[in-house]
Amino acid sequence: MKKSLFISLLGFFLSTGYTLAEDSIAVVDLQKVVSNSSEVKQLNAEHQKKMDELNKIIVNARGEISNETDENKIIKIEEKYTNEFNTKKALLEKDYNARLSAIEKNIRDEIAKKAQKDDYDYVFAKSVLLYGGKDITDEIHVK
Repeated sequence: MKKSLFISLLGFFLSTGYTLAEDSIAVVDLQKVVSNSSEVKQLNAEHQKKMDELNKIIVNARGEISNETDENKIIKIEEKYTNEFNTKKALLEKDYNARLSAIEKNIRDEIAKKAQKDDYDYVFAKSVLLYGGKDITDEIHVK
C-alpha cells in the first residue's frame, strides 16, 4: 500500500513537471528569534513587575484577613480582594496578549521580507522541518 502511494505521488510530481529541487526552502528557529527580541525581553520584564504587583494584593488580603475575627467581615474582605485580583489579572493578560501578538506579527513580517528579498519559496519553522533548508535565523532582525 505504501509503495503504491509513493509511486502514485512520484508519478503525479513527474507528470506535472513539479519537483521539490526547484524550490528554495529556508528555516527559522522561531524560539531563538523570539528569545533574542529586545521587545519580548522588555515585555516580559514589565509583565513580571505587574505580576509582582498582583502578588501584593494577595499579601495585603492575607494581612487584613489575619487581623479580622468576624467571619462575615472575612468573607467580604476575601470577595473584595478576589474581585480586585481577578479584574487586574484579566486586564494584565489582555494587555500582554495584545502586545505579544503585535510582536509576533512584526516577526512574521520580518521573515516574509527576508523570504521575498532572497527569493525563498517556502520558510518553515526549524522545529517542523526534519531535514534541509537554509537556516536564516541569524538573518532575521527584530527589535
